[in-house]
Amino acid sequence: MSFLFDNATEVAEAIRTVRQARHYSSESVSTENLNTLLEVARWTGSSRNTQPWHFIVVDDKDQLLAVSQLRDPINWVAGAPLAIAMVLDGEAKLSEAYDEGRVTERLLVAARMLGLGGGVAWFGDADQVKEGKRILGIPEERTARSVVVIGHVTSTKDTRPNANVGGRKPMEEIVSHNRYGEGR
Repeated sequence: MSFLFDNATEVAEAIRTVRQARHYSSESVSTENLNTLLEVARWTGSSRNTQPWHFIVVDDKDQLLAVSQLRDPINWVAGAPLAIAMVLDGEAKLSEAYDEGRVTERLLVAARMLGLGGGVAWFGDADQVKEGKRILGIPEERTARSVVVIGHVTSTKDTRPNANVGGRKPMEEIVSHNRYGEGR
């Protein structure tokens, strides 16, 4: 088998092991790593190359605390050194939602490759989204519903009271060939 990169299997393994992180040390993210993450975000593909985003780097502890208080399940945001909020143009809701997912996952993978970790925190319902946008100074007509939290991970254990069990479904349960429900 031929690979584009000498360490392709290591890269694939690093991607496979990306996990949502909610516990971070107080160590800040270096400017070099932050700039690398922002370049990855900037170069992420988007529908029709619209690049419908603006990124807000949030490292102010009061703002992180305010975002963490939008709803209980994201209270862990307050303990992170920084978050990157994605602000979308709000003109093409469907394709922008897809683009938001693409850039979010790329940020999480890039953080992992840099020896960092990350997690996604959704603002919540319409009122919580409105408050999140107010906290970050985002214009009302723009779409913003989450932040990608980045930092030096101390644990990926989910300590929330309603945490889901980890692991993955067996491959034969989630993969078909040529037609739904058909095996190899």
